[in-house]
Amino acid sequence: MRILLVEDEELLADAISEGLRQESFTVDVVYDGASALERLGAHRYDVMVLDRDLPMVHGDEVCRRTVASGGTVRVLMLTVSTTIVERVDGLSLGADDYLAKPFAFAELVARIRALARRSSPAVPPVLERSGIRLDPRHQQVFRDGARIALSRKEFAVLEELLRAEGAPVSAEQLLERAWDENTDPFSTIVRVTINSLRRKLGAPNPIETVTGTGYRVR
Repeated sequence: MRILLVEDEELLADAISEGLRQESFTVDVVYDGASALERLGAHRYDVMVLDRDLPMVHGDEVCRRTVASGGTVRVLMLTVSTTIVERVDGLSLGADDYLAKPFAFAELVARIRALARRSSPAVPPVLERSGIRLDPRHQQVFRDGARIALSRKEFAVLEELLRAEGAPVSAEQLLERAWDENTDPFSTIVRVTINSLRRKLGAPNPIETVTGTGYRVR
């Protein structure tokens, strides 16, 4: 799952982004509204965590333009205000959810996962295929009942493959969804991660290479 975090308090943004990466999310961080609109035009995100008070372009305008564009990104708006009027205003702009600062990090993660389940098509809380069971909430993977220990990137790649429900996913798509924008697009990191996943998941190999297309879970 790829997230765009838009927060002008840089220390807070960096702390949140690191915590989200520990949850196996792919996170891009920007500190103003203009940069947020630029990123939204260049990448596909599942969820945007959007601070309301932003420099350059206000968070309200970022939300308004995002909704008007007709994209599929879900918007979780952050604000220091706790009044009902402010919350209603934020939701009326098209935000999917609203969270007042300060907030518990666990609640932020839970709300992001809930928004992902409202995506189209909806993402189930647990993904299962070919004897593999992946639980995003608890960061657990099992194959035929046996627990498999994966790195964060291995987990993210496997989640994307399972979300495709047997359809092939290209290396470019995996790079886009499981790594942030700072990753070298010519890197072999996707192939290396797929090979590592195959070793850890064991025989029979559940990940098929579809020549000229990408990878899929059988």
